[in-house]
Amino acid sequence: MKKRILVALAFLAAPAVARADEFTIKLKPGPGSETTQASCAACHSLDYILMNAPFPSAQVWDAEVKKMINVFGASIGAEDAKAITDYLTKNYGS
Repeated sequence: MKKRILVALAFLAAPAVARADEFTIKLKPGPGSETTQASCAACHSLDYILMNAPFPSAQVWDAEVKKMINVFGASIGAEDAKAITDYLTKNYGS
């Protein structure tokens, strides 16, 4: 019985451990970094930014931000979307 409880607790704790790793990624400091981190990490790991950089141009980052809003329903206002696009272009763009 104890073994089953331990296995169940380990199974339930695993997602919390996995999520904790996602928030250890730090973006480069600069204007828009806090908005970018908060907005993007609300739905996915910041790994996506690091994996794609430095290939995207300003147009590609703009399209990605718009896709997150229009396709995936990210709750990001126009002002924040511009700040995110500008930040990503400056710090993770080609």
